[in-house]
Amino acid sequence: MNASELNQEQNYTVPARLIIASRESRLAMWQAEHVRARLAALYPQCSVEILGMTTRGDQILDRALSKVGGKGLFVKELEVAMQEGRADLAVHSLKDVPMELPDGYELAAILEREDPRDAFVSNDYASLDELPHGAVVGTSSLRRQSLIAARYPHLTILPLRGNLDTRLGKLDRGDYAAIILAAAGLKRLGLEQRIRAVLDPEYSLPAAGQGAMAIEILAGRSDGVDLQRLLAPLNHTATAQAVTAERKVSKIFGGSCQIPLAAFATVDGNQMRLRAMVATPDGARMASADVAGDAQAPEQLGEQVAELLRQQDASAILASCIVTPDQHEGLAPHA
Repeated sequence: MNASELNQEQNYTVPARLIIASRESRLAMWQAEHVRARLAALYPQCSVEILGMTTRGDQILDRALSKVGGKGLFVKELEVAMQEGRADLAVHSLKDVPMELPDGYELAAILEREDPRDAFVSNDYASLDELPHGAVVGTSSLRRQSLIAARYPHLTILPLRGNLDTRLGKLDRGDYAAIILAAAGLKRLGLEQRIRAVLDPEYSLPAAGQGAMAIEILAGRSDGVDLQRLLAPLNHTATAQAVTAERKVSKIFGGSCQIPLAAFATVDGNQMRLRAMVATPDGARMASADVAGDAQAPEQLGEQVAELLRQQDASAILASCIVTPDQHEGLAPHA
């Protein structure tokens, strides 16, 4: 069904203009342009523009996200732009979207997921297994930090901030022997050749929402434009089901970049497999769960997994994850 038929059948009001709010990093702009192109194809009568913005998360690069307010720093300014009428929608990496949205905002569509795995990037080594004792690994994630520390206690793990190009530049400058990034971002920007290895989810379970893009809007408009309906063709059902289950687990445990938590779901027909993990930043204590169930009931599956984690003292593990200055600045060598 084309856009004209959709409009006629559901009585759509297609606005003459839509403005997408986006961070100005190269990856964020790629994502916004992808959504712009999709919308332009669906609604050729609508002019779709991109409003590039710099967020506090982009500006504060000398401290870990967990120290300065979390990943919500990447979305706040975009939400303000929508509230002030300067934008109609915002495109985010779902991994950056807080589990609780502010009142008056909602996620209107989840796009089909790119590769959700973590990627090992290095100029000198082919894998984590090859890194020598004391080698410095960079990551922006406490989740990755804990998983690497648990399997490779001989490595030094240090924080890595900045956009994708900045992080790669720090690697190329020799600040790190290797860095761990999301495979999705590298692939979207045509940098797949920088990936030396993708990390098996069995050993590096992805973060909730990793590899997925989300479109955020204001809940309700007074001009007769139903953005939920306009954006519905961009929603990918299987991805939306998977990330709903993942985000449910994270929400139950107060998930943010301040705790090492992973949640990853895959959908096969009507069945979903959901795996989750919580750990201490040094990887010394960990709880994990692996459950299969009905893909049509993702939140219930998330609750089931969360309960299994609780039975393994997940709450106690997370209670011990009070972030200290040392943890903010990265783990010391496990010599």
